[in-house]
Amino acid sequence: MKEYSSDKIRNVAVVSHDGAGKTALVESLLLTSGAVDFVGKGQDNKHIMDFEPEEIKRNVTIQLGMAPCEWHDHKVNFVDTPGYNEFHGEVRAALRACDGMLMVLSATSGVETDTVRAWDYAVELQMPRMAFINKMDVDGADFFGTIERMRELFGKGIMPLQIPIGEGANFEGVVDVAKMTAFTYKDGQPTEIAVPAHLIEKAQEIREMTVEAAAEGSDELLEKYLEGEELSLEEIRQGLREGMISGRVCPIMCGSATSRIGLDQVLDRMIRYMPDATKKVMTATDAGTGEQCVVHVDKPLTAFVFKTLLDPFAGKQSFVRIFSGELKEGDRLYDVNQGVEEKWGKMVTLIGKQQIPVSAAKAGDIVVIPKLANAKTGDTLTAPDFKVTYDAIRFPQPLYTVALEPVKKGEEEKLASAVLKVAEEDPTCVVVKNAEARQLQIDCMGEVHLEHILNKMDRKYGVQAKLVTPYIPYRETIKGSAETESKYKKQSGGHGQYGHVKIQVDPLYDGSEFAFVDKIFGGAVPKQYIPAVEKGAKETLDKGLIAGYPMIGVQVTLLDGSYHSVDSSELAFKVATSQAIKDVIPKAKPVLLEPIYEVNVFAPDAFMGDIMGDLNSRRGRVLGMEQSERTGISVVKAQVPLAEMADYVTALRSITQGQGVFNRQFYTYEEVPHKQAEEIIAARKTQE
Repeated sequence: MKEYSSDKIRNVAVVSHDGAGKTALVESLLLTSGAVDFVGKGQDNKHIMDFEPEEIKRNVTIQLGMAPCEWHDHKVNFVDTPGYNEFHGEVRAALRACDGMLMVLSATSGVETDTVRAWDYAVELQMPRMAFINKMDVDGADFFGTIERMRELFGKGIMPLQIPIGEGANFEGVVDVAKMTAFTYKDGQPTEIAVPAHLIEKAQEIREMTVEAAAEGSDELLEKYLEGEELSLEEIRQGLREGMISGRVCPIMCGSATSRIGLDQVLDRMIRYMPDATKKVMTATDAGTGEQCVVHVDKPLTAFVFKTLLDPFAGKQSFVRIFSGELKEGDRLYDVNQGVEEKWGKMVTLIGKQQIPVSAAKAGDIVVIPKLANAKTGDTLTAPDFKVTYDAIRFPQPLYTVALEPVKKGEEEKLASAVLKVAEEDPTCVVVKNAEARQLQIDCMGEVHLEHILNKMDRKYGVQAKLVTPYIPYRETIKGSAETESKYKKQSGGHGQYGHVKIQVDPLYDGSEFAFVDKIFGGAVPKQYIPAVEKGAKETLDKGLIAGYPMIGVQVTLLDGSYHSVDSSELAFKVATSQAIKDVIPKAKPVLLEPIYEVNVFAPDAFMGDIMGDLNSRRGRVLGMEQSERTGISVVKAQVPLAEMADYVTALRSITQGQGVFNRQFYTYEEVPHKQAEEIIAARKTQE
């Protein structure tokens, strides 16, 4: 594959809801362009892009993949992404690396949940969007119904560039409404024909919409259009391109990936309408001054690691988008985030898993650099004399928490190492080493994502894990005040031990976990032993007095005591204090606390009643509901105990047919209801 200048490069993220035929489209585009000689179909598991064992088994895309091709003296870097929502982090990584998005929709299913999710994220990134309505040759295909629904959800900028010739079994080609000509296909090869008579009126209607949208692309074209002058084909294309780049217009095409109908026109429009890399202007942070700066393609080398793959045999592969400058073999490469210069030997591009060597790559290109020792996803790579950083990718928050143990005893370190390697590849797998629980926990996106993680650890690193109940960080506190005294006296030959304290405990209501007050007068307890009293109190409270959870919100006051000039020691006062705490806490109305989280649930209005009912069943307090930024989507705000949220990711998807999402953050600790507290305390005692 030859080297291309920045203005000849197009980077396109291909996204869809699961099952819309996105990967089949990418592979058929590769075949149409001549980048590959053969592609698999349907369930035959001979796909170029889906080559991981889990992808082959499920016949779905799990991780993003590169698919460059050459077309009319241009290079198009397609980045294929997963359609299933639990792997949406891969979509965000792909969109960060690309300059435009191609949405693939099924003509039979229309607009689906993850199509909307990808659209919203592209809008947030101000990314130009195009769409391809696939499966026009499948029974039940409804092109105009899909267009209508898209316009309802995404606005009047949805603009068909084509209409189909037939639908379902009768689908044979497309009408180009701008040129008012038509194409039929056989074995992927187009034949130009006149627009069929029964489609002329509809094509002209759509063409008028297209011309109007194009005219709004510039003041000059709009003035010409309003004066009744006919826009030329090139002017229409110019207006559509400007409208698409500004985000006002989303051009729509149609066809069939498996029958290879309309694919040459998709490639044509990638080149015609998608922004070239010279238009990409990035905002970076100067690593030296911390100030913001603008980076154009002609600046020194900057690049961004948007994906990392690890393989026990092949090593690490870093997927890199070059935003400025040029990278050639032998160039120095500095990782600004890690503060080190990276040693590297070669770079490649990938078609699926096939590696194609690359000797040089200009701004705008996407390459893979093997075996970078330090680079991680989200790192910025630069020339050593131009140290800037780009913002990290905003990955979705993983909210499905599980705890893992190795199936085989003694493989704890092996399991921890495997999980950390998986997390390095996948930022939506977050490892939580819970020292309090002595548990290895991971936060992931859901049950399917978890299964993929477990399979990957077994296949790549030879370690099997089993699930255990995640530890809930309960706390203990007191609701009343009490006082006691304790004397520790021990004589066993030689120096003895003597410590005597009188203490009072009180609840704290200011949010503090612990406070110590010294009220000793006259040296009843010498100053050198006061820290030992405080330490003894704190350490005993940290171990818990009801169920073994740390006790918080307690003030300990040292009221009085006594000492022995020879036998007293720090240890003696520490032990005396510990005994006093154990004696006084049961008198101070101890209770168990649980973590409460603030939860925001986003879902279509139709599901609000079921969502609030489910939250109530989880002992949640629903605080209210309000309209979100998107029409028809509301937000339920609630406070819910963490202990009741374990399966909420799965439950919410079930309640909302996959359309609901939520976020959460820690709010406070509150008293556990008496019945639940008894069960928790009893369970802890059986573990001892």
